[in-house]
Amino acid sequence: MNAFRNKMLKALAAFAVSGLLINTAANAADPLKIGLLTPSPIADVGWSKALVDGVDAVKAKYGDDVEINVIENIQEGPDADRIMNKMVGDGNEFLVLGSFGFMNGGLKLAKRNAKRTFLHASGYKTAKNFSPFTAKYYEGAYLMGMAAAELTKTKKLGVVSAFAIPELISTINGFTLGARSIDPEITVDVIWINSWFDPAKAQDSAKALLAGGADILFSNAQDTPSVVTVGEEGGAYVFNLNGSMKAYAPTKYLGVVKTDWAPFFVASVDAHLAGNFEGQNQWLGMTDDVVVVEDWNSDISEDMMAKIEATQADIVSGAKHVYDGPLVNQAGETVIAAGERLEDGAILGMDWHVEGVNSPLPK
Repeated sequence: MNAFRNKMLKALAAFAVSGLLINTAANAADPLKIGLLTPSPIADVGWSKALVDGVDAVKAKYGDDVEINVIENIQEGPDADRIMNKMVGDGNEFLVLGSFGFMNGGLKLAKRNAKRTFLHASGYKTAKNFSPFTAKYYEGAYLMGMAAAELTKTKKLGVVSAFAIPELISTINGFTLGARSIDPEITVDVIWINSWFDPAKAQDSAKALLAGGADILFSNAQDTPSVVTVGEEGGAYVFNLNGSMKAYAPTKYLGVVKTDWAPFFVASVDAHLAGNFEGQNQWLGMTDDVVVVEDWNSDISEDMMAKIEATQADIVSGAKHVYDGPLVNQAGETVIAAGERLEDGAILGMDWHVEGVNSPLPK
């Protein structure tokens, strides 16, 4: 009887170990779930499409070892917080939060889920497992400003912009500085529409800028080609951020300040899987191959393109910075003296416009 009992106990122990090994192997084979939350619909162009392209690059590297889960067109606020919580509850271990307004809710979630990794677009708060990522759009916008200065006849440039956050303010300022480096008489008008995705309002704003004399348009973080199509129809050169919209303006497309998030997203997933991810403010530009300017219009002269390319090389090398002094604000006050440079922290928190921007910031 004891011998039989001992055999049974050994068999059960062996079965338990076997089951444990099978379960462990199954768990090891489980894919890494990556959740992406976007503030606007995913179309063939725009910010949300750029984010999707970034996570697609992760999928291309890891294949079946990752599972991508995308939830699109979620406005900032309680709904976003609820959905982020559900994404964690559904097992997503790596989350990309695609809007400035997702910051506070995402940070709280990250602090409650230390083993998960969070990337947050456009913010400034960090934690051990929470990294904000921002593009130095102002670098590319400066180059676009140079091109606009050559092509404008009215010396009036117009910007349709989403929200008055530092990232977009610094981009407008970069555009203005680039244009005025070529022609100091140029001025810039801005209409803030307080939306990432409002095609009708964006179109109306672009038409209003054209009616006011602008003959170059900048679609600043509009996740729709509405401004670009108005420029084409109105005979005004136009450019945008994040991804090419040339198909919507075949003759008047000035170019695109593109963001390629693939290098950053892939490196972040690599770090998460290796267990050495460290949350920090990721401030990425041309040097990081994240900001890429392309699709230049053939109407830009060879001489101007040579100046633009030389300026771009200087920015990449560090010989030039868009926010080198002297810098003067709208009120005519010197903010940065000659020989000085605006620090990254001041750019990340920028709440003022440079001289040449006519429109006041919304309060």
